[in-house]
Amino acid sequence: MAAKIFVNLPVKDLQKSIEFFTRLGYAFNPQFTDETATCMIISEDIYAMLLTHEKFQTFRRVEGIRRGARRSHIRMG
Repeated sequence: MAAKIFVNLPVKDLQKSIEFFTRLGYAFNPQFTDETATCMIISEDIYAMLLTHEKFQTFRRVEGIRRGARRSHIRMG
């Protein structure tokens, strides 16, 4: 069974980002799309969640990340 990969990416303007990636040929899953986020389909098993900055903040783990940090990361494995 193949693993699914979802990458969360903050964007300044969600609608402009959707328009940009649509012009590049990407499709979006409407089931996971609202005014704060969209799910861009990269491949059958890889997806990019484009999130407004406000929505992205709700996914960040608070402990270990100082307030105002410009980067976030995950550890896999």
